[in-house]
Amino acid sequence: MRVLAAMSGGVDSAVAAALAVEAGHEVVGVHMALSRNRDQFRTGSRGCCSIEDAGDARRAADVLGIPYYVWDLSERFEDTVVADFLAEYEAGRTPNPCVRCNEHIKFEALLDKATALGFDAVATGHYARIVTREEADASAPGGVRTVRELHRSPNTAKDQSYVLAVMGPERLARAMFPLGDFASKDEVRAEAARRGLSVSAKPDSYDICFVADGDTQGFLRDRLGTRPGEIVDAEGTVLGEHDGAYAYTVGQRKGLGIDRPAPDGRPRYVLDVQPASNRVVVGPAELLSVDRVEAGAAVWFDDARPAAGEQADVEVQVRAHGAPVAARVRAVGDAMEVELTGTPLRGVAAGQSLVVYAGARVLGQATVDRAYRAAARPAAEATARPTAQPTPTGAG
Repeated sequence: MRVLAAMSGGVDSAVAAALAVEAGHEVVGVHMALSRNRDQFRTGSRGCCSIEDAGDARRAADVLGIPYYVWDLSERFEDTVVADFLAEYEAGRTPNPCVRCNEHIKFEALLDKATALGFDAVATGHYARIVTREEADASAPGGVRTVRELHRSPNTAKDQSYVLAVMGPERLARAMFPLGDFASKDEVRAEAARRGLSVSAKPDSYDICFVADGDTQGFLRDRLGTRPGEIVDAEGTVLGEHDGAYAYTVGQRKGLGIDRPAPDGRPRYVLDVQPASNRVVVGPAELLSVDRVEAGAAVWFDDARPAAGEQADVEVQVRAHGAPVAARVRAVGDAMEVELTGTPLRGVAAGQSLVVYAGARVLGQATVDRAYRAAARPAAEATARPTAQPTPTGAG
């Protein structure tokens, strides 16, 4: 196959490209320039896509003996990932830019361009597995069709199936994850060293790539400006002021800017961000627990969508490395309704990605629209009428 290897300049993508070459594919390396004003060098483990990273990717391609190009996708990145990030925070939601980057850049812009140029697949250094199986299908050639499933990586510390779930079955069919069977990052680094790749000891990047200094609130303030408003408790009592509701996220405890302690002395957390009133609502920890979630723009993988009117027993996850919890999910049009059947989720915010799993297999993904707090119901009502709808949170 002709394979386009996305090379970030890090060790993971370099080893992924090497494994694609070793498998006998015709491989071409490409580095995506995503920033309009790229720094010359990275700041330790922060940021990515610097000129230094592009140089590291080129040197890895040279060692592998493959052609190498730099594609400028900065305008597309700014207009989709960064614009979505700002708009979501401005609307009182909590986005995941890595999910949007995989959706709009790596498995849309990059993949579409690769397909137009005649490549069969795009290989990346993500930690996830693609499992294939065959099943009978009278409409398929030979009466059998191949189903591709997205699974968690055995490297649980680095598993990236959560941020890949948005890609869906059509894009998964043209993707390769050569690191899928690696159980640890140390194994990947050892592979890089064995192959003479200079990035073998390069530190991982973390935080948001376009907020290289790690100051997300400062980035939002520079882009969105100062917008003073009130911080209130669940009863509407004014407790303090803020410079911009967009700088707060559901579940946040630190940096609330409240001088007065709670009457009971317990810590306060952000319960809701209300852009219409420019208010931030805070309260006790128990009001962060939710037992029902509604999520839209659902993406389902092959054979994973529950039949109409049926619920499926699954696990759901709302953070990249959060713990999955037991749930029942129902498909409603292009949305999901999720009822948590085990441990409640805490601090769920509109805008978060909700991923549905069956064991290690990814079934689907959707974006949280509303989370419902069971603790907001009167105790008697919650006991007598367990199906009654509690107060929604995170709806913006």
